[in-house]
Amino acid sequence: MDGVLNIFKEKGYTSFDVCRKLRGMLHEKHIGHAGTLDPEAEGVLLVAVGRATKAIDDLTDGVKTYEAVLQLGITTDTQDMTGHVLTKSPVQVTKDEVLAALHSFDGGYDQVPPMYSALHVNGKRLYEYARKGETVERKPRHIIIYNVHVNDMDITGENPSNQVRFTIKCSKGTYVRTFCADVGNVLGCGGAMESLLRTRVGHYDAEDALTLTQIQEAADAGTAESLLLPVQDIYQDLPCVSVPEEFDFRVVNGGRIPEKLLQGTQSLKCAEGDAGASFRRVRVLDSKGHFIGVYRNENEELVPEKMFLVGLV
Repeated sequence: MDGVLNIFKEKGYTSFDVCRKLRGMLHEKHIGHAGTLDPEAEGVLLVAVGRATKAIDDLTDGVKTYEAVLQLGITTDTQDMTGHVLTKSPVQVTKDEVLAALHSFDGGYDQVPPMYSALHVNGKRLYEYARKGETVERKPRHIIIYNVHVNDMDITGENPSNQVRFTIKCSKGTYVRTFCADVGNVLGCGGAMESLLRTRVGHYDAEDALTLTQIQEAADAGTAESLLLPVQDIYQDLPCVSVPEEFDFRVVNGGRIPEKLLQGTQSLKCAEGDAGASFRRVRVLDSKGHFIGVYRNENEELVPEKMFLVGLV
């Protein structure tokens, strides 16, 4: 059983919980997730099954889109509303100031990961230190904010909620709750994340995601394997080439491939820029259309980077 599951993670589950449940449903031990979602967050969680686990780092690299709610006027130890309140402040900001604060991070910045996170420092996860009341030094990580759009803002009038609903498109490694806290710091009133929904990772969308209940129903009916997206789907943005039949044996055994012998070699050329330039990575099929793996282009040869051999072994 090999492929990708686009899971709609519901509130109350950790990402590990989802993988544990899927191992039981699918009777498959090789299962891993790409990109952790906090227990109270929901939305797209990509899960790799079988040989697709080799591609988890590529799944994690995908650009992510979230819908979030920022609560102004409060800070917490977890940077979201599940944590202990540290401060409460009056919210005396204008809509223009909120917009300016949100967009002050456009293009990205060096973000300090929160203490309540699963990152490893000195052999322990940060949340393990945090639960003991300890704080350790964290190295900032450069993350990219591609776009922020405000959907709704309630900070004026009588008894405003002081909440800002926004959609953010960002790189891997971005903590949206830390982004909320950083925006609150810029505004001077503090901020914490009220809710988070991940709507997209790479080309995988929440509208197409499956719940654990749906997976269980399919498993009970013996049709769960049909729900898996092909491993090759992970690399649909890479150019695809196939080898002549006489080279099938070579690619199955991880041999290098002279670029000039490939069928569809023209697709390796970049659409823009230098006409002689080539893509760095390609997906390679054998002569019968089986997905062999991802190869990298080196000196007019394709060298295997990740082998999948889907449908062959």
